[in-house]
Amino acid sequence: MKKITKKTYLDWYENMFFWRKFEDKLAQVYIKQKVRGFLHLYNGQEAVLAGALHAMDLEKDRMITAYRNHVQPIGMGVDPKKVMAELYGKKTGTSQGLGGSMHIFSKEHRFYGGHGIVGGQIPLGAGLAFADKYFERDNVTLTYMGDGAVRQGSLHEAFNLAMLWKLPVVFICENNGYAMGTSVARTANHTDIWKLGLGYEMPCKPVDGMKPEVVAKEMDEAIDRARRGDGPTFLEIRTYRYRGHSMSDAQHYRTKEEVKKKQEEDPISYVLNKIYEEKWATEDDIKKVNKRVKDLVKECEQFAEDSDYPDKNVMYDTVYEQEDYPFLPHKL
Repeated sequence: MKKITKKTYLDWYENMFFWRKFEDKLAQVYIKQKVRGFLHLYNGQEAVLAGALHAMDLEKDRMITAYRNHVQPIGMGVDPKKVMAELYGKKTGTSQGLGGSMHIFSKEHRFYGGHGIVGGQIPLGAGLAFADKYFERDNVTLTYMGDGAVRQGSLHEAFNLAMLWKLPVVFICENNGYAMGTSVARTANHTDIWKLGLGYEMPCKPVDGMKPEVVAKEMDEAIDRARRGDGPTFLEIRTYRYRGHSMSDAQHYRTKEEVKKKQEEDPISYVLNKIYEEKWATEDDIKKVNKRVKDLVKECEQFAEDSDYPDKNVMYDTVYEQEDYPFLPHKL
C-alpha cells in the first residue's frame, strides 16, 4: 500500500473539508430552488471516499456508485465547478445539465455514475470489470451501493458471475444504517451485511468507515487481490450520514441524540485531531486551508450561476439518434 504520511493526512483534511462544504453549499442553493429534483448528500461518509482514493490507481481504476454521487467524481479528478453546474442544470455541467444530481458521469476520469435505480449500478460495475478482464487490462472497478441496495436480486446475480469469472471488481456496501428511512435491522434477519459474500465464497469483511486509514488498508488489499486476478471482494464499510436520505427527508426514524452521538465520530474532526496531535500543522495553517476551501466553493457557485442553460434541442439530440424521429415536435 502507498505509504500514509503527514501529506496524506493534510490532503485528506483539505479534500474531505472541501467535499463537506461543497455539499453544504448545495443544500443552501437547493432551498433557493436553484438545484431541483432530489438531492442526496454525503456528509459523514467522506472517509470512505478518502481512503479508497488513496488505495486506487487513478490513472486506470474505475468507480461506479448510486445517486449519492457528487463528491466521488471530484475525488476522481473532475472539475468541481462542472459538478456544481450539472446540479444547476447548466450546459457547462458534466452532462450538459441533463443528468442532474443523481446522474453525474465522467468517462475521462473513469467515473461511471451516478445511478438513480436502486442497485442498478451493481451489475454494471461487474460489467466494467468483465470488459477489463476480456481485454486483458489490469484495471480494477470499485462498485458502491447502499445498505438498501443489497436486498436487490441484481446483487446476487452479479456476485455469482463475478466469482465464477474471477472479475477484477471490489463491491462496497456503504452501510450508513438506513435505507431511506428503514434501518438495516428491519430489512433482514441479520445486520452483518458483509456475510452476504460468504454464500459465494467471496472474500468479505466489515470495515470501520469513519477512519480513512482503515478504509485505505482494506481497500488496498481488495484492489490488489482483484488486480492480480484472484477475483472480487465484498466490503461492508460501516459509516453514517449526518443529513437525511435526501433534502426532503424529515428524519422521523432516528433521534437527534443518535445523530449528535455519531457526530462525535466525524471523520473530518478525526483527521484534524490527528494532524494536531502529530503537530503536522498549526491552527493558522488550518485556517489557510479552510479559507482556500471556502474560496473554491464560492468559485464553483459563481461558475454555476454564470453559466447558461442548455438549448432545448440538446435534450432531443442526446436521446434520439434518428434526426427525423416521427414523434418529435418540428418546432421547439
